[in-house]
Amino acid sequence: MGLDLVIVGCGGHGREIAQVVAAVNAASNRPPWRLVGFVDDDPSERNRKRVESTGVPYLGTVATLGHLSPATHVVLGLGDPRIRRVVGTRVELFGLPAASLVHPDATVGPDLVSAEGLVVFAGGRITTGVTVGRHLHVNQNATLAHDCVVGDYVSLHPLAAVSGDCRLDTAALVGAGAVVLPGLRVGAGATVGAGACVVRDVSPGLVVKGVPAR
Repeated sequence: MGLDLVIVGCGGHGREIAQVVAAVNAASNRPPWRLVGFVDDDPSERNRKRVESTGVPYLGTVATLGHLSPATHVVLGLGDPRIRRVVGTRVELFGLPAASLVHPDATVGPDLVSAEGLVVFAGGRITTGVTVGRHLHVNQNATLAHDCVVGDYVSLHPLAAVSGDCRLDTAALVGAGAVVLPGLRVGAGATVGAGACVVRDVSPGLVVKGVPAR
């Protein structure tokens, strides 16, 4: 008998997390996660059909969480860290525990200090001395190097590379294929565009792109 789990978000990111759940179940000796369904306040018809084609039902709006067993776990399947933060704040009001999921093809340092809700996708790498906040998402083949400190609701998109001794503040986003050089800070709510190379600190809320990023 496994633990019940609900994914918040019916988009592609949520369905990718469903694949992580399946991979974790297939590789683990522990009781499997039982994926009960998806919740989303306003899913498009296309996304609802895509979710239902996986064999996992759409349960209703986020308010549906209030009718579930208090032992039901949740995971935030929302790719945009700012949206994940807003929705996550609402989800926390229901008092349900947040699941952490690490794909069996990912690697996480044994000394990782992690808050709840961590999701590491296939090929993700977190090395040594790293401390991360709630609901960090490390997407496919993204890397987080030694001694980084990461805030809540941060996203590393596929192939992002964050070097050692960096700091990523709340709801920061490092885009696909972007690089953050050692010892730098990406401020709260800042976005590093896809393919950018960050060579200096990024101020909170700023969007930077290019090589060097500016």
